[in-house]
Amino acid sequence: MRALWVTGALALSLALQTTIARFVVHGTVAIDLVLVTVVYIALTTGPASGLLAGAAAGLIQDALVASPVIGIGGLAKTIVGFVAGVVGTQFIVTQSLPRFVVFFSATLIHAVVFMGLYVLLDVRHFGTPYAAMAGQAAGNAVVGVVAFKLVELLPGAVERRRTAHYRVKRP
Repeated sequence: MRALWVTGALALSLALQTTIARFVVHGTVAIDLVLVTVVYIALTTGPASGLLAGAAAGLIQDALVASPVIGIGGLAKTIVGFVAGVVGTQFIVTQSLPRFVVFFSATLIHAVVFMGLYVLLDVRHFGTPYAAMAGQAAGNAVVGVVAFKLVELLPGAVERRRTAHYRVKRP
């Protein structure tokens, strides 16, 4: 059941990232929904699932994007998924601030590994994108924290609606 949930979440984030995200931000990618999903999966299921989700999502995303080297995004997301999973198992990451820090840090680690490998292989040079990295990290962190809150509130809302529907009104 967990594998089905992870696969569905990754497929939805990949679909949203490739279709809707480019219209929302006018062609620039300010939020990486796939990375947010990988970190969410890693925090909720552990390092092994985060590693596998990161590898699969990164490779699929590399294949979908016209990338000169397939696998760099996969490796970056694999590392981030594993590290986020370890952080989720070793530390208490149940409040909004620690989650924000994890999503923010994960985005920075992903950017450093991704850009570092491209520069190391002398495929592409990025200059100094510090402001863009910080903006994307903040955007990913906000989306990640909001996603956690929505997923946590959804079962309670369904249960409250169910109990309100079956409650007998007394005159």
